[in-house]
Amino acid sequence: QVQLVESGGGLVQVGGSLRLSCAASGRTFSLGWFRQAPGTERQFVAAFQWSGEVLYYADSVGGRFTISGDSAKTAVYLQMDSLNSEDTALYFCAGRAPGGTWNQRDARTYSYWGQGTQVTVSS
Repeated sequence: QVQLVESGGGLVQVGGSLRLSCAASGRTFSLGWFRQAPGTERQFVAAFQWSGEVLYYADSVGGRFTISGDSAKTAVYLQMDSLNSEDTALYFCAGRAPGGTWNQRDARTYSYWGQGTQVTVSS
């Protein structure tokens, strides 16, 4: 079982930036970020596939958020720029285990989850 720990959340003003980090206790095939605002479903944000270093983004964050991974394949980062109030949510790191079918945008295809880090964007 891989443990995921997120950090870097906080309170920021509209237009500001934050950098989230996710540290994994072991290697995963891919790591992604999801977010969930109160009363809404968990929403895909971005994912990093180690094989080929393929990046995936939700349309709502493309051009503003950048996901990156470390060479040890045990951490990913989410640089968030030009934040707006719609980005306010609890952000979760998710990890893909070997085997099975993976759809980077489908939370059900991830096996490991962190506890989440809160991002609040104030106007």
